[in-house]
Amino acid sequence: MPFSSVIGHTRIVKLLKRSLEAGKLSHAYLFEGIDGTGMKETALALVESVFCGESEGCGKCPSCRKIAEGNHPDLHIVRPEGMHIKIDQIRDLRKALSFRPYEADKKACIIEDAERMNVSAANAFLKTLEEPPGDALLILLTSHVESLLPTIRSRCQQISFSPLSNEAIEATLTKEGADVKPSRIAAAMAGGDLARARELLAGDHLQERKRFLERAVGLSCSDIIPLFESADEYASNKENIIYLIDLLMLFWRDILFLHTGNGEISNSDLLPLLKEKADQFTLDQVMENLELINRIRHSVMKNANPRLSLEVLFMEMANA
Repeated sequence: MPFSSVIGHTRIVKLLKRSLEAGKLSHAYLFEGIDGTGMKETALALVESVFCGESEGCGKCPSCRKIAEGNHPDLHIVRPEGMHIKIDQIRDLRKALSFRPYEADKKACIIEDAERMNVSAANAFLKTLEEPPGDALLILLTSHVESLLPTIRSRCQQISFSPLSNEAIEATLTKEGADVKPSRIAAAMAGGDLARARELLAGDHLQERKRFLERAVGLSCSDIIPLFESADEYASNKENIIYLIDLLMLFWRDILFLHTGNGEISNSDLLPLLKEKADQFTLDQVMENLELINRIRHSVMKNANPRLSLEVLFMEMANA
């Protein structure tokens, strides 16, 4: 993958290309940001450029093709085995990096989910940073930089990847063949994560979202049984609840935008329902609902009972 294929990170690409052209590339980089922002793609583009010898990897030479196919002998990728990256993986990596390169001018490694190194692995990798074997390029990827040892962070050049813009995600999805309207909705819901946007477009996710929102905002305290049934049905796991709460947050944010005339509507396919709710609720009531949703989200993140949290959320929204 050449640098030209990296989406939405022009500043970072320019920084890396300037360092490469000036011969001032760091021996260790720490890429941090949310998942799906293109950190791995940027890491592969950097390795491709280093191995290819061009500031923009050609994508055609044997080296570039092997990187694209995932079988270049001088590129080592480390991923968690189960829940963690273990010390044996780091020992194997250090041994592999100590050998002379087979084809490229140097060896390189990419460590995915670097925050998942266990304590022993992290300490072993710290030794690798302090005493780099050979002329290796080390790139760590993490979505939880605060979980890495401070001593590891301090020995890497840290580069922060911002969430991708809705416009960049939408443009990518439509370029890949998706229709404009669902691409716009998926981009708005993805929170800057291109991989998440692709997931949302696949299968029935957008229709399921629509059914959930129509059901959730239609609950009434005058008919309490459907309210409790809905809470019980949706309280399957913490990750699912956070996703559903975020859907409600976007929905009520859209209503806020209708009141203020400021901002683009995310749930554009639900515009009639949004307008109905905007007419039904005052601006103060909309703000109260947004505060309620945010409060419930924080309580779930702190391990509050999922079903009870949804019951409280649905009841208070139904009473509004």
